[in-house]
Amino acid sequence: MTLDELQENEDEFGEDDEAAIEVYKQQRLAEWKATQMKNIFGELVEISGQDYVKEVNQAGAGIWVVLHLYKPGIPLCSLINQHLSSLARKFPQTKFLRSISTTCIANYPDRNLPTVFVYLAGAMRAQFIGPLVFGGMALKAEELEWRLSESGAVETDLEENPKKQIQDQMMSSIRSSLPTGGGSDSEDED
Repeated sequence: MTLDELQENEDEFGEDDEAAIEVYKQQRLAEWKATQMKNIFGELVEISGQDYVKEVNQAGAGIWVVLHLYKPGIPLCSLINQHLSSLARKFPQTKFLRSISTTCIANYPDRNLPTVFVYLAGAMRAQFIGPLVFGGMALKAEELEWRLSESGAVETDLEENPKKQIQDQMMSSIRSSLPTGGGSDSEDED
């Protein structure tokens, strides 16, 4: 456009346009405030047994809580704490907590560590107990995220379980060798 054409088009911005922009601005501001109200957590917080009722059972309606019971010195517990810390930043609408097992539950057996409990509004929705459930030190953050999304605690953008399921080669070869005919007489059958 030439300078004259630009000046002609510049005057076409009127009061209706300004009102529409103001309405849009207010809508975006309201959306941003709603998002900020949801994203109130964002970190893995250490709690004690005295905090348990307040932080877990009285967390509030619609609030998901992920609680990791751990013990210092157990490598898998340390790994899960690292993963949960990054997941807490990724999913700030979910409350991520950790507690030393014996301070939260007296005489909690070490063989059950690590343990992750998932709560919604104070009611337990899922539990993952013991090292076998987590698959050992090869556990990836995405695998833990997938597990938490299956329980409903987080809404992941992962499309499938990142842990590849082991395929039973013997059973799949037996299934593939079974006859598929449903009672029809075939000349190829002996």
